[in-house]
Amino acid sequence: MGPPASVHIDADGESIWAFIRCDETSPVPVARGGRFGVDCMYPDGKLKPHDTIYKFDPKGNVVKSFGAQMFIWPHGMHVDREGNVWVTDAAAEESVTVAAKAGVKAGHIVRKFSPDGKVLMTLGEPGVPGSDEYHFRSPAGVVTAPNGDIFVADGHGSNNRVVKYSKDGKFIKAWGKTGYAPGEFRTAHCINMDKRGRVFVCDRSNARIQIFDQDGKYIATWHQFGMPSGIAFSVNDEDLIYVFDSESDNVDNPGFEQGIRIGDAFRGWVRYFIIDQGGNPGTQTGSGPEFGTVDKFGNIFAGEPRPRVLRKYVKVR
Repeated sequence: MGPPASVHIDADGESIWAFIRCDETSPVPVARGGRFGVDCMYPDGKLKPHDTIYKFDPKGNVVKSFGAQMFIWPHGMHVDREGNVWVTDAAAEESVTVAAKAGVKAGHIVRKFSPDGKVLMTLGEPGVPGSDEYHFRSPAGVVTAPNGDIFVADGHGSNNRVVKYSKDGKFIKAWGKTGYAPGEFRTAHCINMDKRGRVFVCDRSNARIQIFDQDGKYIATWHQFGMPSGIAFSVNDEDLIYVFDSESDNVDNPGFEQGIRIGDAFRGWVRYFIIDQGGNPGTQTGSGPEFGTVDKFGNIFAGEPRPRVLRKYVKVR
């Protein structure tokens, strides 16, 4: 299996969807962009013929897959209440340029699929970066509200903003820019929504979570969850937040270690910590869980791109 970019619980509360970065069997060499932006693209710019979107049953069997030759760098994933699958292609601009020379238009988009793999909507223009109402620059994450409104974390490039659309893809508003102040971001790496309708954004390089209402009004900042790469919420009645930290180390975020922090989704109190299983979490930046999800039983599924592992943590009490 290639590196898992993102994972999300299915609408049934048990099955798991994963967005996989094709077939890489070793870390991407620095000459091809390091970790960033090339996993599903050959050096000549052509896209690899491997499915990228997989559905697993509760026992871990693959029951469905699709999405071949559609993405350069799979990144964010969200499954809505109807079971539709939303994903983002956060390809680096250099990779998009190489692909364009090969006649391939990919990257800088958000796509919505039916559960059977039919493309239902595309936001952004494949292969065309931008910062206007209908273009992105390496969008990192996507989530939908109960009324169908769409929120995109346009943050793996230089835009560092949240863009809001109606359920049919019409632009509503955007907020955010690069910076350190409330409402500003440095790597808006993920986005999710709690049961109260609050919008949570992973402001990863600022080592914080920022919380907004659905109109972009700033509510709060939480620093206690480390450097957040991914956020999930419990789908049962526990009202917990799960924050996946793959970046903290003794240089970038002293005092924090990589792993999964679990806390009160309303007040933000951290209750539990699962330390990174991949080595020394104080020194190996990027080796730990980057995205994750939780099933209705409280079991955690964490995607770890660098070691190419989709790891399950079973709730025992």
